[in-house]
Formats: sequence, structure tokens, C-alpha cells
Amino acid sequence: MFLCLLFASCSGLRVDYDYDTNADFSNYRTYNYYSDMQTGLSDLDTKRLLRALDSVLLSKGIQSSEEPDFLINIESREFQLPQNNSVGIGVGSGGRNVSGGVSIGVPLGSPNREREIIFDFIDSQKDALFWQAVTTSNYRENASPGTREKILNEIVGKVMKKYPPGK
Repeated sequence: MFLCLLFASCSGLRVDYDYDTNADFSNYRTYNYYSDMQTGLSDLDTKRLLRALDSVLLSKGIQSSEEPDFLINIESREFQLPQNNSVGIGVGSGGRNVSGGVSIGVPLGSPNREREIIFDFIDSQKDALFWQAVTTSNYRENASPGTREKILNEIVGKVMKKYPPGK
């Protein structure tokens, strides 16, 4: 049991949610994407992400429409986490009440890169944000197309797991 909890807590994908508590989510049955949406992903990754999102929304009974109840905007950015691991190397000498030393830290491993993807759901009539999910996950720049699709499907699945929010 403890090992399962440990592995679950070390998952590379985190999702934070926020929403308007006054929003009536039963009114949002149709959607579309912002026409000028800049996802920050490659064209191929954008297609993979939108395909996954379309599939999940359809499974929840939410249809794509030219006159939608809400619009979806997706943005992302990648960033590098500071390295936590390093080795200290030091040299020193001393004698007769005088001492000195030199020390340097050598980083271990490659820097950790992460990608943040923000999903905004905006009421098309009020032009107001009513639901948002922010994901943070490990980012591998050289991942294969199959791996990228798998990761994006996992992200969308976890994001949409809590949409609409429970009462």
C-alpha cells in the first residue's frame, strides 16, 4: 500500500483546477476553439492534443459547434527546473593558525524540463472564464510521436476527469 502511494505521489503529471462556483455547467453542451489560439506546441502536437480533447468532450456528451456555448483556449510554455543534485569538490590547507580553501559545486545529470499547459473554458455569451485546468508534466523534447501522443492523451484524460466539477 505504501509503495503504491509513493509511486502515485511521484507521478510526473500534476493538474490544478479552478472554476466559477456560480457557473451552471449543465448549460455548456457545445464548444469550439478560439480561432487565433496559439498553443505553444508544435502543429503536430496541437493536432494530437485537440484530437484527444475532442474525443473526451464527445464522450461527455459535449458537441463541437459553430455557435458554441463555450470556447476553449489552450496555452503552454516549457521551463527548466533548477538542479537539485550537485557534488562539491574542495581543496584546502592550513597550518600555523592560517587556513584557506576552494570549493566548487558540479551539477549531476541533465536539467529537468517541464511543460505547463493551461486549458481555459470561456463562456461565449458572457466572455468570462468559468473553468480552468493547469497541468505541469515532464517534457522530453526528443520523444517519439507515439510517446508524445500517449503523454498528451494522459494529460487530457487527467484534465477532463474533473470536468464538470462535482457539487
